[in-house]
Order: sequence, then C-alpha cells, then structure tokens
Amino acid sequence: MGDFALHDAMVDRERLEADYERTVREDIELFREKAEAYLAGQISEEEFRAFRLRRGIYGQRQPGVQMVRTKIPGGLLTAEQMEQLARVADEFGGGRAHLTTRQNVQFHFVPLRRVPALLHMLADARLTTREACYNTVRNVTCCPLAGLAADEAFDVRPYARQVAFAFLHKELTDNLPRKFKISFSACPEDCMAASIHDIGLRGVIRYENGQQRRGFRMLIGGGLGPLPCEAQLLDEFVPVERVVNKCEAVLRVFNQHGNRKNKFKARLKFVLRERGFDWVKEQVEKEYEQILEHGGILPPAAVPEGFGGFRSQPPPLGAGASLPVLDGNGQPDPDYERWLQTNVRQQKQAGYVAVSVRVDQGNLRSEQMRALARLARDAGDGSLRLTITQNVLLAFIAQHNLRRVYLALQQVGLAGAGVGQVEDITTCPGAYSCNLGLTKSMNLGAALQQMVSQYTDPAVRELSIKVSGCPNACGQHWIADLGFYGNSRKVDGREIPYYQMLLGGGRDEQGILRFGLAVQSIAAKLAPEAVRRVLDHYLAHRLDGETFRDYVLRHKVEFFRELTRDLAQPPELFPDLYKDWGDEVEFSLKLGRAECAA
Repeated sequence: MGDFALHDAMVDRERLEADYERTVREDIELFREKAEAYLAGQISEEEFRAFRLRRGIYGQRQPGVQMVRTKIPGGLLTAEQMEQLARVADEFGGGRAHLTTRQNVQFHFVPLRRVPALLHMLADARLTTREACYNTVRNVTCCPLAGLAADEAFDVRPYARQVAFAFLHKELTDNLPRKFKISFSACPEDCMAASIHDIGLRGVIRYENGQQRRGFRMLIGGGLGPLPCEAQLLDEFVPVERVVNKCEAVLRVFNQHGNRKNKFKARLKFVLRERGFDWVKEQVEKEYEQILEHGGILPPAAVPEGFGGFRSQPPPLGAGASLPVLDGNGQPDPDYERWLQTNVRQQKQAGYVAVSVRVDQGNLRSEQMRALARLARDAGDGSLRLTITQNVLLAFIAQHNLRRVYLALQQVGLAGAGVGQVEDITTCPGAYSCNLGLTKSMNLGAALQQMVSQYTDPAVRELSIKVSGCPNACGQHWIADLGFYGNSRKVDGREIPYYQMLLGGGRDEQGILRFGLAVQSIAAKLAPEAVRRVLDHYLAHRLDGETFRDYVLRHKVEFFRELTRDLAQPPELFPDLYKDWGDEVEFSLKLGRAECAA
C-alpha cells in the first residue's frame, strides 16, 4: 500500500472510530433522558419499555431493578474488556456477572437510574448493550475455536464481526417482527448449532478454476422456544464478500412478512411454516438481486477497534511470568490429569493449546473475571472467548505453562474438569430474575451436577444436560441428551414446581441436530432421581455401540413414562415437594410481563 493510500485508510478508520463513539455516547444520553422522563411520570411504561429493550435493558421480576445484557460479538473479549466487565460487576452487579447461551454477559439487580452510568462504563471499553434484546438482530455468535482448530475451513471471526457491525443501529434491524439470531462456524461438527438459528452460517471452501474461494453454507428458519423447528438449507455457497448482502435479503423478507400481530407466531420459522420454504426462498432471491442491483446495507470496510474483542495489532503472546511457581514435588495429581483430558485442546499452531474454563451455571464473580483477564494477558494472546455452553476459552497457552495455568485457575475456584461432559450443565437464570421464569433452573442444575458427577462410565460422561426455567428454551433444553424446562402443577390448591423431562436430543450419528422427546413432567425435587433411573437403566441395557438417542428411540417414550411415573405423581406429598430448589419458602407461581429474554 502506498503512502497516500495508507494515509487515506488511517483517516477513514479515525473517522469510523469517531462516528461510532459519538453515536454510542449520544444514544446513552438519550436513554438517560427517557429514563428520567419515565421515572417522572412524563412517559408511560409502554412507551419506555420498547425503548429500553432495544438497548438491552430488561425488567426483572423484582420491582425497581433491571437486568443489563451486554453484547459480546462473536463471544470475543480482550483482557482489558473483561477487566472492565469486572469493574461493572463490582459497581453495579453485586460483584457478579452471568454468561449466557448467546455469548452475552448479563448484570442483574441494577437500579434504573444507575443504568446510564453503567452503559458509559461499558462504552469506555468499546462494549455495547444496543439491540441485545427486543425485536432486533441479537448478538451474533461465533465458534470459540475459530482460528485455532486444525479442521476448520477458515477463520470465520472477521465475517462474524462484519455482520454484527453491519446490522447494528440500522433502521431495518431496529424493529423486526421478532428477534433474529445469526451464528457462524467452520468446523465439521458445527459447534454453533446452525440449525436452530434464523440464519446459520458454516464456512466452506469451493474450488473454481483451480482457485480456492471462501464462502458460507446458509441455513434459515431455525429456532427453539415452545415450538422448535430445524432450519432449512437456503444456499450451498454464499461468497464471503456477499454474506452481508444475503443476510440482509433474508432480513428484508422477514421484516415484510413476519407476523406483527401475534408475537407467538412472529419468528422467521413461522413464515416458512405458513408460506412454505420454496416461496420464502424465491422472495429472498428477489431481495438479493435488488440489493446487488440497487444497493443495500453496505458491508463495513472496517470495524471499530475493539468491537468484538479484536485489535488490529494483537499483543505478543504472554510468557506466563506472573503465573504461580511450581512447588516441584512431582506428586501425581489425578484432578490435574483429568483436567488435561477434558479441558485442554491442541491448537493448529504448534506448541499451543486452548484451555476451556468451566463456569458452573455461567456465574462469575468479579475476582474470577480479573483472574481470567490476567491469565489471558500473561499466559495467552490477550483475548478470551465465551462459549454458548456458558464457559470461557483461553487461547495460545504454551504447553509448558499448563500446570501453572491450572494452579492459577484453582486459586479462584475455576479449575473444574469435565468441560463438555455430563456435569457441564447449561442453565438459564430462570425464576432467579426472569419475569417468565417458573422455576429456579440454576439451582436444579447445581443439584443435577452433584448427582451425575458420581458416574464414571464413558457412555454417561459424554452426555449433555440443559435446563430452562420455562418453555422458552433459553437453556436450550431441546438439544440435550437430557433436557428439562420448568412448569408447575396445583395439588389440593397448592402449587408444586415441576420440570418437563425430554430425552434423546442432540446430534445423531450423521451429525444432524435433533430435538429431544418429551417424556412427562417430574416434580422438581425428584428430577435428579429421574435422571438417576434413566442413566442406570441406560448403563444396564444399552446395546454395543448404541448411542443414547438410539437407546431412547428403541425403548420409546411410554417406557420412560412408566419408569418415572411415581416421580410425576408422587404417592406421598412430602413438604419439600412444595419448595423449589434452593428455597426455604413454598413455591408460588409469579409471572411478570414477557420481555423475550430467550
């Protein structure tokens, strides 16, 4: 690049940075004005509600406080951004933060009047809550192993960042019929579950005239919730330079034809159900041709520094100078050996590994966040990657530093093994804070984790458990080997917390994502016993080489209903049945107004 071209590029980037900064700060001050007007009674709850939801600010079931959702595009954070999130947690969130299944970070119990100060603090680190909820393009998710996995087609992170930034603060994406979710991956196992997204993009390589071209296999129309639906293949190959255009075409069709009268039928999947896939594909192609001919949302030539956890110049890899000193006793440590087996993965870069940190229930304390940031900077590449299983991944850890990294994690209670195994349970916050939460899913997750940790058989170790506090599937219960979602029953005039149990979700032998089969509702306090019975029977009666899903299909739903019938209709209603996990008082069904937390 010549001197003049380099100068122009620098000027353009400086202009981009300044425009972005001004837009963000002005929007925060606008939020402050609206919040003060609402608190003064000058605007109604209905007027303010849509305004705050667009900015990632949720009402909680507790009056007077908000949940603030921070978008982490692609799940990518710099160490400095994680440290800033820790400061936000201390200042506004009681020293805690929550990782979600969409690679977001949430803070709970924030008084409304303090929210603008929180938003400015996030903006100081190039973090935003804008369009983290409401009827918008939600946080764009990305494979945490992008750029690291030897078997990936190519590194999809730049394209995930480009799409995330392209649709931020845009008129088209600010008021869709319903929320819209996009994921990126490029590994063979499709770790980002493309088939449950409105748009699922998987990186692929195509050869044309002996030349290699990058592109994406695009699926559309997937989703979970009470009525799950698998996405369908729209295009085998979208060139990387056209991915923003093709996504916009899908968004335009959804914006025009999504159901704005009934939010329960408003997702893109319902357009496909009602109009048919062929009709939707035809409309998308028409919009795509219109965009190519007349223009649309421009794919950004650059993305602001720090947006999506990226720097234009990555820091040098850490040497691990501040890691704990080894004591040199050389004694075997079975916990460390198991951690190595389950939490460490070789990178394609020789000499380096990626370390997955298990974060139980997705809950982090601020001192743990600081420790993770310190590890990323001192032992890795200065970045952290959040996962849709509510964990954290540290990249570019030198193999010779692994023992010291383990000890550093141990010091802050984050050295648990079993990432991706049965005790690595995914849960949403549930009734802890959510208006729609029926049950306290995080507490059930902790109880199940304690119980399943006793199993050592590899056939059980590889299973997954996911828990949601209601049918809306924030915990992604449909795609787990054992899934649960909260509901309730009234017996003799008293409410009892229950969970619907699903079995056999996840990937089949062809790698295709399948939904679990609904068995029946189990009393919340008896859910661990239901899991124990199923797992014990599976171990005793599985066929050689039989997967858990095949085992479930072979025995059929009615068998499992009979196996757990007394847990669904307990012959004895003992006092604990009337209490949810972690509660000392009797369960009471309290619901607020829905604010699409899923």
